[in-house]
Amino acid sequence: MPRLIRRRRNKAKPALKTEFPVFQEFERYLRNECQLADNSILAYRNDLKRFQQWLGGKEITKLTIQKLADYVVFLKKSKLAPSSISRNVVSLRVFFNYLQLEGIVAKNVAELLGSQKLWQRIPHVMTIGTVEKLLQAPCNKDTYPLRDKALLELLYATGCRASEVVNLTLNNLHLESGYCRYHGKGGKQRLVPLASRAIRSLTEYIQQERPMLAECISDQQPERVILSRRGRPLRREAVWELVKKYAARVGAPKEISPHSLRHSFATHMLAGGADMRQVQELLGHASIATTQIYTHVDQTRLKKIHAQFHPRA
Repeated sequence: MPRLIRRRRNKAKPALKTEFPVFQEFERYLRNECQLADNSILAYRNDLKRFQQWLGGKEITKLTIQKLADYVVFLKKSKLAPSSISRNVVSLRVFFNYLQLEGIVAKNVAELLGSQKLWQRIPHVMTIGTVEKLLQAPCNKDTYPLRDKALLELLYATGCRASEVVNLTLNNLHLESGYCRYHGKGGKQRLVPLASRAIRSLTEYIQQERPMLAECISDQQPERVILSRRGRPLRREAVWELVKKYAARVGAPKEISPHSLRHSFATHMLAGGADMRQVQELLGHASIATTQIYTHVDQTRLKKIHAQFHPRA
């Protein structure tokens, strides 16, 4: 979660009704003072909409830790995943921290709200054969097969997030040198090499299909690499829909998503002998603990390491 800017605490203000625009003010606080990215602000907004739904006519200033515990029960009854419940609880803590900074509440009772311990969920990873079929799925019957193939190749070749690939610009794509520059979470930049097949797919798309898409915008030259049929940046939702479409075409599991290609990239890299620190850097993970989950995915690699180094293997 972001490191919030400290402010001088004012004296407690009168009781605040839920119909007051405190939630809009909190969003402006996240945007202007915390300088969070749009995606992070959207996540807070969605979490707090759920909190408003539960809140009903209750006054925020009169909520106790016991009442907030009922909110966690509400989240569980909503059949949210454990990770989603944990994120909602964290969002609530940040929101109450803001209320305390503004002097709306005397203390942050949400700090006492514990989230259940999460079990580690293994991400869905495709086999190399399934990935190969997926990358070959776009064909002439599709509207923009070269663009879609370049998109899929880019997702798997670099392990990038869907938000990163749609925001990739031409000046950050260096096909001659074989790498691209991504702007990840928190504005962090990283350089990621491009495989030869990804370079070929991107070159074909940029030379043949992209000029036609770019012509749809007459007033300016689009900077993004991957464009929609109207010449505008492709939306993240559209990336999701395209991956789902081609996954269904090749008979891949319905759970496949753009993030599955990222998971597969990391797992296949580690299975090939890549160092975990290198994979961490390629993925843009702030902590290696996030990368370590992929060591649990590929059991065959662990068996090989055990057989190679254990004296009684």
